Amino acid sequence: MTHPLLLTAAVPDVVRRLKHSLGMFIVIKAERMAQKKKSNKKAAPDSQRVCVNRRARHDYEILDELECGIVLYGSEVKSIRNNQISLDESYAHLKNGELWLVGCHIGEYPQANIRNHLPRRERKLLLHRKQLRKFAEAAKQKGLTLVPLSVYFVRGLVKVKIGIGRGRKLHDKRERLKKEAANRDMKAAMSPRNFRQ
Repeated sequence: MTHPLLLTAAVPDVVRRLKHSLGMFIVIKAERMAQKKKSNKKAAPDSQRVCVNRRARHDYEILDELECGIVLYGSEVKSIRNNQISLDESYAHLKNGELWLVGCHIGEYPQANIRNHLPRRERKLLLHRKQLRKFAEAAKQKGLTLVPLSVYFVRGLVKVKIGIGRGRKLHDKRERLKKEAANRDMKAAMSPRNFRQ
């Protein structure tokens, strides 16, 4: 008779052979344990957020968002993986029918030596032509700006989320902060812990 601890690492064909010689309870337990081992393996995350431009949501009312690729050097990708990126004061603009990211700071990668990149160079954003036309029309309207909202990895590729934003005035910002504070207070007042007796 096989020891039950040996069944934990049993492969499916061995489990099938053991079904005839062992009781059904042990076989079912072995199958469940084998399934648990398979499901415990960590799958690579689909997307990993690296940087968020929180200031953009404060300064702009975001009307539309779009995910686009970006052209980078290898040392830039390595720096982004090390969270050496900042979207503060960056924006996107159209030049010669292409969309460019300006003002984004990607720190130098120390191991790249002389083949390092310039930290604040303009970087080309990759879009479909149809999306580019839609964004170009929106960018030409008065008061609208293309701002990067976040940078993240999707299946190993760096993606940038660009938003079309309308600039907020100072009184708009204050109103929004007041509304958020009021909503937060209402949620706190309605939480179950305030109704304890």
